[in-house]
Parts: sequence; structure tokens; C-alpha cells
Amino acid sequence: MVIKIVTDSTCDIPNEIAEGLGITVVPVEVIFGTEAFKDGVELSSDEFYRRLIEGDDHPKTSQPAPGEFVRVFEDLGKDADGIVSIHVSGKLSRTLNAAEQAKSLADTECPIEVIDSYHASMGLGLITMAAAKVAEEGGNMENVVRTVKDTAGRAECFPLLDTLEYLQRGGRIGKARAMLGALLKLKPIVTIRDGEVQPMGRARTFTKGITLLEDAVRKLAPIEELCIIYSTTPDTAQEVADNLRDLLREGKEPIIARFGPSLGTHVGPGSVGVCLLRAKSETN
Repeated sequence: MVIKIVTDSTCDIPNEIAEGLGITVVPVEVIFGTEAFKDGVELSSDEFYRRLIEGDDHPKTSQPAPGEFVRVFEDLGKDADGIVSIHVSGKLSRTLNAAEQAKSLADTECPIEVIDSYHASMGLGLITMAAAKVAEEGGNMENVVRTVKDTAGRAECFPLLDTLEYLQRGGRIGKARAMLGALLKLKPIVTIRDGEVQPMGRARTFTKGITLLEDAVRKLAPIEELCIIYSTTPDTAQEVADNLRDLLREGKEPIIARFGPSLGTHVGPGSVGVCLLRAKSETN
């Protein structure tokens, strides 16, 4: 049984992990003024953040065209018994809609399941990775889809932002809008609940924000998977990873990933986050 896994570039899965697990990542489009780039393909993260910080044009993002997914589905369908396509929350992007359109347009006999993860960034990434591991072990469509739904219910992602400015500019502020005025000079922690951005906490300094972030993660133990994600401060991400390493079983290391251009547009420079999968309860 060969099940292929597809996602989009909002997942922020490091390239080496995606390649190792056979995950196909369809790039979101990032637009600076009149220039459009495929996330992670035509625009590196370093160049993206340089433009974001130094440039005059605030970038926009756009979902992949349905045709991008059609090409991927038809290509993978030649050698697959099924395709599971897992995407960023439909409340945050129309990427899911593009994949659903492509499912009906693709010329393949291979069954395709398109799933809304209700997450973004490495929340989506960890869900997709779990699905890919089940597929790699020979799981069928039902096994893989069940894994996606199970891990989506256990996934958490908490970005600590240096400012809400970029989230507001990008129009993805969701229910966090209510805390905007109070947070102009504070460091907000947001999360994704029910597929949209919601407030979680705030701190007067970034250092205190890191402490709040780490405390929130510890309250969710036991933890199955842990990822520290950053936009422009890798040393801070490594420090958080070192502080939280003890939450994982012995010998397992936190993943360190980077907010790519599609998510970096909204979280901005200086952001650090933690994404995780809570361990299954004994009753599951």
C-alpha cells in the first residue's frame, strides 16, 4: 500500500525532514509589490526577512493555484494507492479550497483525501509528519486519515510575537484583534483555536514572554513531539529547545524549524514559537 502525503508551505517543515519522509510541499505565493515568488522555491527565508525588514512594500500571500495541486496529484497518482493532502486552516487561507478544487479536476484514478488541519506552521507540520510516518510504515488511507484527525486534536502552537503589527497588516489577526490596543507595547503570545488566531497571553518584555511560553508548554506534559520555531533569532530558539528538552523521552531531541515566508509575513521578525503534540492519554 503506497499512500502519498501532500501539504503546503505554511507547514514550515524543514526541507530535510520533508524529503526524508517523502512529503510533497506545494508552495504558497509571496508577493512584494509587483514581484511574486514561490515560498521556499524562488525566495529564501534570509532574503524574505531582509526584504520584510528593509523594504517599503509589506508582502502579501496567495494560495497556490488549483493547477499547482492538479499537477502534483496527477504526478503522485501514477505510483500511489492513495493521496492524503493536509493543509493550513481554511479560516486562515484559501489553500484548502484550491486543493479541494484540484481533487475534482485531477485526471487520476487514485483516491484523494483533502483535510483541513485547523492548524498552521509546525502545528500543521507535526500533523503532516505523523501522517507520513504511518504511510511510510505501510498504513492504508484509513490509517493515515485517522492519524491526521487524531494528531490534529493533540497539536498546539504558541508563537511569541515581538509585535502584532505584522499579523494585523496581513489580516490574519482573528480573535486576537480584541487585544490589539492593549498589546501595542507588549509582547503577545497567540495560538490557533478552532482554526483561527486567538490570544493566549502577554508580557511586558520578550524575556518574560519566553518564560510564559515555556510555562505554558510544561503544563501540557506529557509531550510526544516538540518543535521550536523562529523567524530571525536562531540562538533564542536553541535556548528554548535546551530549556524544554527534558519534556521529551530520553534520546529524543526537539525539532528546530523556521517560520518560512508564508508565515513570516504574519508573525514578523523576532518571533519565536513552540509547536507540539500532546501525548495520547491512557484512555485513547
